Amino acid sequence: MALVWRPYLTLALFFSLAASGFPRSALRLLAIRSLREGLGTNDIEVYSTTINCKVTSRFSHNVITTRAVNRGHEAKEVFFDAELPKTGFITNFTLTIDGVTYPGNIKEKEVAKKQYEKAVSQGKTAGLVKASGRKLEKFTVSVNVAAGSKVTFELTYEELLKRHKGKYEMYLKIQPKQLVKNFEIDVHIFEPQGISTLDAEASFITNDLLGSALTKSFSGKKGHVSFKPSLDQQRSCPTCADSLLNGDFTVTYDVNRESPANVQIVNGYFVHFFAPQGLPVVPKNVVFVIDVSGSMSGRKIEQTKDALLRILEDVRKEDYLNFILFSGSVTTWKDQLVQATPENLQEARTFVKNIYDQGLTNINDALLRAIHMLNKAQEEHLVPERSTSIIIMLTDGDANTGESRPDKIRENVRNAIQGKFPLYNLGFGKNLDYSFLESMALENQGLARRIYEDSDADLQLQGFYEEVANPLLTGVQVEYPDNAIQDLTQNSYQHFYDGSEIVVAGRLVDEDMNSFTADVKGQGALNDLIYTEKVDMKDMEKALKEQDYIFGNYIERLWAYLTIEQLLEKRKNAQGEEKEKLTAQALDLSLKYHFVTPLTSMVVTKPEDDENQTDIADKPGEEARSAVPSMAYQVSYQPPQNPYYYVDGDPHFIIRVSEKDDAICFNIDEDPGTVLRLIQDPVTGLTVNGQIIGDKRNSLDSNTRKTFFGKLGISSTQMDFRIEVTTEKITLWKGAVPTSLSWLDTVTLVQDGLSVTINRKKNMVISFGRGVNFVVVLHQVWKKHPVHQDFLGFYVLDSHRMSTQTHGLLGQFFHPFDFEVSDIHPGSDPTKLDATMVVKNHQMTVTRGSQKDYRKDTSMGEKVNCWFVHNNGEGLIDGVHTDYIVSNL
Repeated sequence: MALVWRPYLTLALFFSLAASGFPRSALRLLAIRSLREGLGTNDIEVYSTTINCKVTSRFSHNVITTRAVNRGHEAKEVFFDAELPKTGFITNFTLTIDGVTYPGNIKEKEVAKKQYEKAVSQGKTAGLVKASGRKLEKFTVSVNVAAGSKVTFELTYEELLKRHKGKYEMYLKIQPKQLVKNFEIDVHIFEPQGISTLDAEASFITNDLLGSALTKSFSGKKGHVSFKPSLDQQRSCPTCADSLLNGDFTVTYDVNRESPANVQIVNGYFVHFFAPQGLPVVPKNVVFVIDVSGSMSGRKIEQTKDALLRILEDVRKEDYLNFILFSGSVTTWKDQLVQATPENLQEARTFVKNIYDQGLTNINDALLRAIHMLNKAQEEHLVPERSTSIIIMLTDGDANTGESRPDKIRENVRNAIQGKFPLYNLGFGKNLDYSFLESMALENQGLARRIYEDSDADLQLQGFYEEVANPLLTGVQVEYPDNAIQDLTQNSYQHFYDGSEIVVAGRLVDEDMNSFTADVKGQGALNDLIYTEKVDMKDMEKALKEQDYIFGNYIERLWAYLTIEQLLEKRKNAQGEEKEKLTAQALDLSLKYHFVTPLTSMVVTKPEDDENQTDIADKPGEEARSAVPSMAYQVSYQPPQNPYYYVDGDPHFIIRVSEKDDAICFNIDEDPGTVLRLIQDPVTGLTVNGQIIGDKRNSLDSNTRKTFFGKLGISSTQMDFRIEVTTEKITLWKGAVPTSLSWLDTVTLVQDGLSVTINRKKNMVISFGRGVNFVVVLHQVWKKHPVHQDFLGFYVLDSHRMSTQTHGLLGQFFHPFDFEVSDIHPGSDPTKLDATMVVKNHQMTVTRGSQKDYRKDTSMGEKVNCWFVHNNGEGLIDGVHTDYIVSNL
């Protein structure tokens, strides 16, 4: 199988909160600054830092939340810095200031670029995501906070953890730089296969912290790690104000391997994990192609020799090997591959010790000689029949002698290897054409890896070899029943290495199938092997009902993550129409699933006195890792929009489209007791549901019965707040504490950016800061009316602070959309006009009608003309109306 980066769930947090001490410039980078630098008093207090990680089936959902308050008498600039794994995709970043949330929205990078160029030319605030180390990318943002105000930073990213040396590892680099009243790392792991090992450790943990602040446990499918030090436990000494929390926090785990394969299916998407145990290692034939040009002189060549000597200690006696050195010329240790006998290994050590630097860089001839040597060994049966071959090349520069054109070298190598074995390219240092090495490796079923010029460069080289040292299978194929799956991720691998894992995901053609079968075929050291996994769909459904540990449609998001990752890899070597197609596919998925990838940027609205302030989070590609990316992190102010949306009456949904100066309406016909999802925003955490009631006749005839909304549930997970509204009373919960109010009250409640106003017997106005404003209208009828009963209307007056991920029967229309009406003509009812509407690529017949808007007059209402969409909004709403039925309020 193709090698992957070391499977870290990596997060380093640096909270730099300081006063702004110098003027902005258009291209100024936001530097990391300590609280002690340039800050006369500790006015900015970080009072809460939580890192919440949920891992379900290796897919991690990570939320970093930091809360701070400006206790000074003037505005201060607050910085939030975090370091994220390069293999992770940011999915959201929000700022909450005094209870007002400013969410992030994902846009195509080129669309955001124009905003960015305008912003930086005017010297606007900038943040950035940039490379900062071997495994990390840095995320930085700043915001001015008024005196006495609070700010909350919340950053979310997701990542598929990859197995490395038999473990999944979460690595958190902690450095809060000040004592934090509420500091907590909370990791929940759910693995349907069951957890076999779980451990946690930190470089800064003392015996006191180990015994009381750190807890870890696992049982069956669930694991939990918590690190929650008190203020005193954080102190570097009993009387110190400095924080002890400065170093690495690591969680490692693995799953039960009773079966080599495991398939999980949820909502029509599946993921297939494969990692067999106890197989004999396949003998390997490895040629080390080592750059000994003049630029490798000194420390580089010595570290390379140290690494090769360590590697020789790990070579198995069944393996065959050789060394090829290249500078301006090419030198081989032996004319052909030799077995790793003790005598040959001793001779190899002597050869390695005598390596020295010289001359230019002839990559082409060195690789072609290595390929010829491996091909000859197989053709002439100089190596075992059931052995596998690899080339590992190390270089620190570009080809500058012999064939020096990168495209021609790639062509020569590709034609010589012909897909028979992988090529792994290790790029030593920064001064090299990394994109050339990466492209050449990828098109020959290998990968490229940077070796950093640090004191442990020799260990980096040795560590890479350990990843490929023990192949267990070759020619691996993962197969599924014909016509049963679609949109499959990569399912063929040249090698499977011990301690790693193959992951394949896809979609089912038929979600209602009763069983599912997956086969894995490969060649082992002794014979060919087939592993079959059969899944009973009903048993699978029972096994995956641990909803407390599962974050939403996690397998679908895992599939999207893996698909995007692989499309981006293929795109690196594609040309012309093929590259355009791969780009379009990856971009579409990035936007749909709200991932910041190299093709997208995140636009965050943010409160500033200046206009047109925009922050854009941008993920750099590997070729830009050593430099500041051309796109940074912009923030712009977007003015409020005035379209509005409401549901009232039978229930009639009305969507007012301001650009058209017109409206669209539709009804939903469902049984009393049904709860419908009106709004759901996973970014801001706002949800609105409504429960249907009928009239007093309780008619079962859908053509004659009338239905209304009798209850509404409004909740905010960010504020830990819920409201239940009925025609009789209003109940509010802040946490677990309820407050009951009556429609007979006239009262206003304000807390933490939330405002609730009840206007006696008329309506209730709910505002979540500036930018989210709802109105609930109370309709009261004569208590002894033979048919009708009291009901509620729900109006959205302002939604511009809600994210682009908002959905629901109303929420899906918060995003801009267009429609066209043509062919207006008399309909089957001569009193009404019909027309043809084209909306969301659907063409349908609509009827002109009118509804009432009761915001201002709860008795008579105001007439609103609209185009009525029949059949429960079919063609207008996403999916079908039953998709919006939920289990409770």
